[in-house]
Amino acid sequence: MKKVIVLTLLALLTAMPIAAQSEIKYGYLSYEAVMRSLPEYAEMQSNLNDLRQKYEAEQKRVEFDFNKKYEEFLDGQKNFPKTILQKRQSELQEMLDKNVAFKKESQRLLAEAEETMTADIRAIVAQAVEKIGQERSYAFILNTDTNAATWMNPTMGEDITEAVQKLLKD
Repeated sequence: MKKVIVLTLLALLTAMPIAAQSEIKYGYLSYEAVMRSLPEYAEMQSNLNDLRQKYEAEQKRVEFDFNKKYEEFLDGQKNFPKTILQKRQSELQEMLDKNVAFKKESQRLLAEAEETMTADIRAIVAQAVEKIGQERSYAFILNTDTNAATWMNPTMGEDITEAVQKLLKD
């Protein structure tokens, strides 16, 4: 991704006449800093924590049920006929498999929920970035979170993190 951005910038710069190169203006910002400053981000974190706690509570409940059933199995295994022993073992294995599947599914659903919520917030930030970019006639705006540009000339570029935050607060 870094290479693509750098190559695109180099292609853009070499395609322009030398006189125009000196007039290129660009902006840069930290998407993460802007996102974290939004009330929607705090709400998203709260919603994710609530969801995570619900999944963890359910995981603890099924774990408790499994442990209880396993203890009952251990207590009675000496007295069970072979067929009942095998049936109980398969029940325990089935419970264990379901618990593992539930844990994986809950992790997947949490990641999916976070991705969806983050995408909504990123869209809000992207609109603000676009507005500022057009208002200030930037050639492009870099996201400094990816560390794609290790150095930027401060006379040609401008940090717009605070400007985007201010626009989103209004």
